Amino acid sequence: MTVEFRVLGPVEAWVDGRQVELGHARQRWVLAVLLIEANQWLSADQLLDRAWGERIPGGGRATLYGYLSRLRRALHTADEVRIARRVGGYELVVDEDTVDLHRLRRLLANARAGDDDRAPAFFQEAFGLWRGDVCTGLDTPWINTVRADLDQQRLAAELDHVDLRLRVGQHTGLLSDLTALAVAHPLDERVAGQLMLALYRSGRQAEALQHYDQARRRLAEELGTDPSPVLQRLHQLILTADSTVTVPTNPPKSARSPMPRQLPASPRFFTGRAGELAALTDAMAARVDAGGTVVISAIGGTGGIGKTWLALHWAHVNVHRFPDGQFFVNLRGFDPTSHPLDPAVALRGFLNALGVEPAAIPQELDAQTALYRSLIADKRMLVLLDNALDTAQVTPLLPGSPTVTVVITSRNTLPALITSHGARPLALDVLTDDEARQLLSTHLGADRVAAEPHAVADLLQHCAGFPLALGIIAARATTDPALPLATLAAEIRDSATRLDALDTGELPASLRAVFSWSYHALPPDAARAFGLLGLAPGPDISLPAAANLTARPTQRIRPLMRELETAHLIDQPVPGRYRMHDLLRLYATEQANTDQSDDVRDTALRRLVDFYLRTALAGDRLLAPHRPAIHLKQPPDCHRQPFPDHTAAFTWFDTEHLNLQATHHLATTLGWHQAVGHLSWALTTFRELRGHLHDNVAAWRAGLAAADNLADPAARHLAHQQLGHACARAGRHEEALHHLGRALALAEDIGDRPGQAHTYGLLGWAWEQRGEDRRALEHATQALNLYQTLDNPVWKAHSLSQVGWLQARLGDYDLARVSVEAALAGVRSHRNRHGEARNLDSLGLIAYQTGQYILALDYYQQALTLHRDLGNSCEEADILDRLGHPHSALGHYEQARAAWHQAVGLYQAQHRTEDAARVQHELDALRGRTP
Repeated sequence: MTVEFRVLGPVEAWVDGRQVELGHARQRWVLAVLLIEANQWLSADQLLDRAWGERIPGGGRATLYGYLSRLRRALHTADEVRIARRVGGYELVVDEDTVDLHRLRRLLANARAGDDDRAPAFFQEAFGLWRGDVCTGLDTPWINTVRADLDQQRLAAELDHVDLRLRVGQHTGLLSDLTALAVAHPLDERVAGQLMLALYRSGRQAEALQHYDQARRRLAEELGTDPSPVLQRLHQLILTADSTVTVPTNPPKSARSPMPRQLPASPRFFTGRAGELAALTDAMAARVDAGGTVVISAIGGTGGIGKTWLALHWAHVNVHRFPDGQFFVNLRGFDPTSHPLDPAVALRGFLNALGVEPAAIPQELDAQTALYRSLIADKRMLVLLDNALDTAQVTPLLPGSPTVTVVITSRNTLPALITSHGARPLALDVLTDDEARQLLSTHLGADRVAAEPHAVADLLQHCAGFPLALGIIAARATTDPALPLATLAAEIRDSATRLDALDTGELPASLRAVFSWSYHALPPDAARAFGLLGLAPGPDISLPAAANLTARPTQRIRPLMRELETAHLIDQPVPGRYRMHDLLRLYATEQANTDQSDDVRDTALRRLVDFYLRTALAGDRLLAPHRPAIHLKQPPDCHRQPFPDHTAAFTWFDTEHLNLQATHHLATTLGWHQAVGHLSWALTTFRELRGHLHDNVAAWRAGLAAADNLADPAARHLAHQQLGHACARAGRHEEALHHLGRALALAEDIGDRPGQAHTYGLLGWAWEQRGEDRRALEHATQALNLYQTLDNPVWKAHSLSQVGWLQARLGDYDLARVSVEAALAGVRSHRNRHGEARNLDSLGLIAYQTGQYILALDYYQQALTLHRDLGNSCEEADILDRLGHPHSALGHYEQARAAWHQAVGLYQAQHRTEDAARVQHELDALRGRTP
C-alpha cells in the first residue's frame, strides 16, 4: 500500500493512487497541522490555535474532537497511519517520508550533504514537490509563520542549487534566473554575489562591477550599512581578475564550503516539555516582529533539570531550519574536572569547522570574532552553546546575522545577556506528574512500571519530577533487571539515604555531584545562606524570615537570595517568597551539617522559630484583641514582621500556615518546649477562624507534652484547657471533657480563678456540643458567677452571651433575649466584633424560634457580614446553615438552597463531615420545592 500526504499546496491525502476525501476545509487544516508536526505531541489548545487562530468557535474542543474522529475514519485504510491520543493532546504517527514537506527536507539535506554529482537530482526532486502556497487557504498566525519559514527555506535551497551550478561551470545558464532573483531580492547580498560571479565568468566584468555598485548604494540608502566583508572581498577579486574567481576546471568536490554538523545525538529518552519546545520555536517565529535581530534563547535551570536534553531535542526536531549547519560546544561553565572553556578555544573550533586553516586564524579574540561573524553572515545556522558560565563567556560567540539562531544553556540566569543582547529567558522547572511517569515508563517499559504501582508511586513522589533523579533510578533498575523497584523505593523513601540512592558511581550520574558543581561555584556568604535555607522548615520562606535565619538585615539578604536564584538553587514563584526543590533541600542540609557547626545551625533555627513565634503572637493580638496576652520572657533575637491592620495579619497567617505548622513540628522534635506551647497558643485563633480544627488538636497535644516536660502547673493547666476546647470543636467529646476536667482541677490547685472561670465556660461549650444543653447552662452560669467577682467586663459580657445562647436553645426565649441584649451592649462598648457577631447570631436564633422570620434574617445577615469581615469562615459556615431555615420557612427556597450550598462547601473544606451531611439532608428535602 502506498500512502502520500501533501501540504506543499492544497492539503491532500492519497492511498494507492486514489485521493482520500478529507472533508471540509477546516477539517483538512487540522490534518495539515498534524502532518506538519508529524510524530510530535500537540496539546488540544495548540491544535485549536494553529488550525483556527483567533477564530476558535464556541465549544472549540468538542468541534476539534469531532474533526479528529472523522479524520480517523477517513484514514482507516492507510496502514501505519494513526492519530494517537496522548495525555492532554494528540500525535499523528506516520512515516515522515510519506509527507511531502518532510520528504522535501530530507531531499534538501541529502543535496547539501552529498557530492556534486548526486546533488542536482536531489534538488530537482525537492523543487518538484512545491505545488503552491503551503496549506492553501489556511490563514492563521501559525501557518503564516510556517509559510514564511518555508519560503525562506525554498530561497535558501535555490541559492544552494545556484552555488552548485556555479561550481560546475553553468554560469551562463544561470544569468536569467539570477537577474530575476536579484530584482525580487534586491537587498540579499548572497544573490548579489552569485549574479556578480555569473556575470564575471560570462565575460561581463564591467556589468559585475556595476551590479556591486548598485547593491552598495541600495544597502546604504535603505539600510544605512555597507556590504558585508564577504561581498566586498568578492568585488575586490573581480576587480583584480583574481584567478580564484575564474571558471573552475574539474572542480574538486572538496571545493564546497564545509557545513558544520556538530550536534551530539538526540536524547533517546526525551519526554514532555511541549510548552518549552513551543517557546523555543515561537522565539524564532518572532524574529520578524523584532526587526530581524539575532534570536537568542537562554535556557536556565539547576543542574540535572534537563536543559541540554531540551536544547538538543529541539535542535534535532528543527534541524531542517538550519540548512547551512549547526555548531555545538560545551563551555564547561560548571565542570568539576576542568576550568570553563576559553571563548577563544571555542572560536577556533568553529573557524576550523568553517574550513579556515589554523595558520589563517587571527591571534586576537576580537579579530577571531569578526572573522567568525563574517563567515556565517546570512547563513541559516544554529549555534548551541551548552553549560555557559556567564555572559562574558558567550558574548564573543554570538553571531551578528539575524539568520543565525543561538540557544544557550546555563545554570545561571545570565541577566546581562537578557538586557544587553535581548536574549529570551526560558526557565526550566521539574517535569509534570504525567511527564515523569512517562519518562520512567520509557526507560523501564510499561509492563515493569505497571507491575509495581506502589513502588513507582514512591519513586515518582520522591524524585519530584527531577529528570536526572528519574534517569538515575531508571539506570539502576535497567542495570539490574532483577532488582525489585520496591527496593529502590525503600532507599529513596528514607531522606537519610535518598541522595545515596540517586548515585550510579559516575560523576554525571550522581545527583549529589551535579548539585555540588553549582554549590562550589558560590561565594562563601551565598553558600552559607544556601545551607541554612535547607534547614528552614516549611515549603517556602519569605524574605524577612530568611533575613532572621541568616542574621542579616533584609537589605543584605536580598542580594544573596538573588545570587542563589541566579544560580537556580532557589526559585521565587511570587515576589518576596522563595522555595527550594526537595532534593536540593536535602543537599543543602548536608552542606549545612558538614560546613557549619552545631551551634551555628542551632542558633540560626532558634532565630527563625523566634521570628515566627513573635510575629504570630503580634498577629493573634490583631485577630483577637480581647484574648489574654502571652508575654515572652527572653529578649528578642529577631525582628518580627509588623502588621498595619487585622487584614494584613490574616493574610500573613494564610500565607505562612504551612511554614508555621512545620516550625511547630521542628520545635517539638528539637524539644524546645516553651516555644511549642507558645506557638500552639499563637496559632489557635487563626485555626479556629479558618476551621483548621484537627490541626489545632494535634498542636495542643504537642503543647501538652511540652508542658509536662516543663513541670509548670500553669502551663499544664493552659495546655489541658486548650486541648479540651480544641477536641470539643473537632467533635472529640469524651476527650474534650477529660482534658477540661483536668484543667479545672489544676486551676483550683493553683488558685487560678480566671482560669477556673474560663474553663467552666469551655466546659459549658463542650457539653453543648454533646447535645446536653442543661448541663452546658449549669457550667456557663458558674463561669458567669466567677467573672462577676473578677471585675472583667469583657469576659463577663462573653459569658453572659453564652448563657443567653443556651437559654435560647432550651426554649426560654424571653430570658434569653434579656441576657443576649445585655451581652450585646457590653461587647459593643468594648468594640468586640467577634462578640457582637455571636450575640447577633443568638438574636437570630431567638427570632426564628419565635416565628419572627424576617427579623431572624436581618440578625443572621448582620452576623454573617461581621464574620466574613473578621475572616471567621468556621462561624460563617454555621450562620449560613442557620440562615437557610428562616428562608425556607418564608418559602424563599432559592435563597435557602444558596445559603445551604455555601454552608456545605465550607463544612467540607473544614472537614466537618457530619455538619456537611446534615445540611445536605436539608438540601435534599428542598428538592422539587418552588415558591
